[in-house]
Amino acid sequence: MQVEKHENGKFCWAELSTSDGPGAKTFYTTLFGWEAQDNPMGPDMVYTMLKVKGQNVGALYQDNEGKAPPHWGTYVSVDDADAAAAKAKSLGGTVIAEPFDVMTFGRMAVIQDPAGAFFCIWQPKDHIGYGLINEPGSVCWNELNTRDAASSAQFYCELFGYTAKVNEGPMPYTELQLDGKSIAGIFTLGPELAHVPPHWTVYWTVTNCEDTFEKAKSLGANPIVPPKEIPGVGTMAIMTDPQGAVFAFVD
Repeated sequence: MQVEKHENGKFCWAELSTSDGPGAKTFYTTLFGWEAQDNPMGPDMVYTMLKVKGQNVGALYQDNEGKAPPHWGTYVSVDDADAAAAKAKSLGGTVIAEPFDVMTFGRMAVIQDPAGAFFCIWQPKDHIGYGLINEPGSVCWNELNTRDAASSAQFYCELFGYTAKVNEGPMPYTELQLDGKSIAGIFTLGPELAHVPPHWTVYWTVTNCEDTFEKAKSLGANPIVPPKEIPGVGTMAIMTDPQGAVFAFVD
């Protein structure tokens, strides 16, 4: 589905920070069939836009400072980045990078929620974010992995105006909804995952999860969760790419 605008509170962008830009570009373009457009951003910086059918679906860049391990970051669209950052701070979040302009593309800030998960907020100007969602090669879901789902849900609901739909069962799961539609989920990390810090995971749409899983392995990815059927949703898998960034996909 093509998108022309992301409303306040909608997830609008995914961005890979990696230790090997060319290697990551080769891996993902081969795996997902993405088109890559390199944009020089200075003497040592290339920002690669990733596209499907000519529409932006994400981006990647090489982190030359190595301040964080390779990871996919997620962005939430907001009407006012300064107001959203201030509100996040008032709710117990930490503003890692205060709001700043990204040339004429938009205004952003980097936030850490009270549990420790990082995300970005994006006030769009020339760049809205995704131009395509919910089609093969594009993002379809964002999932927060954390230890206290109720507290995390409260933070995000107060920040972005979401409502929380709690699904009880053997594996409780919370859906974050906007205008009655589920746009993200919250999964509780169990004691067996005590070594995993709270984080957001980006899910990509694929036509066949098992085929994608096998192809990713052949390209150097490592399994975290092998293909698993989720009733009413599809088959999903979670892996780390050759540089170590976590990514997920579902058919």
